[in-house]
Amino acid sequence: MPLIKKIFRETCLKKLRYSTKHNKIYKDYLVNKKLMDELKNTKGKNILFYYPMANEVNILKVLKKLRQTNNILLPFMVGKSFKVVPYRLPIYASRFGIFEAKNSIKKIQNIDIAIVPVVGIDSNLQRVGFGKGMYDRFFSRLKKKPYTIFIQPELCFSKEKVCDDYDVNCDLMLTSKVKIVARK
Repeated sequence: MPLIKKIFRETCLKKLRYSTKHNKIYKDYLVNKKLMDELKNTKGKNILFYYPMANEVNILKVLKKLRQTNNILLPFMVGKSFKVVPYRLPIYASRFGIFEAKNSIKKIQNIDIAIVPVVGIDSNLQRVGFGKGMYDRFFSRLKKKPYTIFIQPELCFSKEKVCDDYDVNCDLMLTSKVKIVARK
C-alpha cells in the first residue's frame, strides 16, 4: 500500500506543479467563492485554516473575511505535528518555509471546521498530503472530529484505496471545478 500511495503522491505533485503555472489566480478565485458559500453562515465558530504555500489554493481572502465574525486558527509546527494558535499578525516563515502566527499559550479545545490542503484523495475521500503526516497526527489527538473541508487547486483522485486507515478523511472536497460531498 505505501508504494502505491507514494507513486500517487508523486503523480499529484507533478499535476500541481503544472497547475500552479496555468490560470492559478482564476482557479483560486473559483475555490474561494465555493468555500465562502459553504462557510458564510458560520458565525461564532472556531475555524482552522492553513496559510497557503505557492502550490496550494490561496484562501487568504476567505480567511480575512471570516476573521471579522469567527475565531480563525492556524497550525503552529511542533515536532512532527502541530498545535493550533489564533491567527494574529505578523505572520512569520517557519524553518520549513511554512507561514504561521507566533506561538501562543492559549489552549484551543474545540475546532468546529478544519480547512485542509491536500495533494490528492482516494476513493474513501482520505487525504494524501505532502508525506510528513502532520495533519494525521494532529487529527488523531482531537476528542471531536471537526467538519473537514479539503481544498485542492485541481482534482487529483484515485479510484482505488491508496490511503492508510489513520489518514484524515473529509466531509467536503472543493476544487476549482469539483465539489464532492461525503456520504454519511
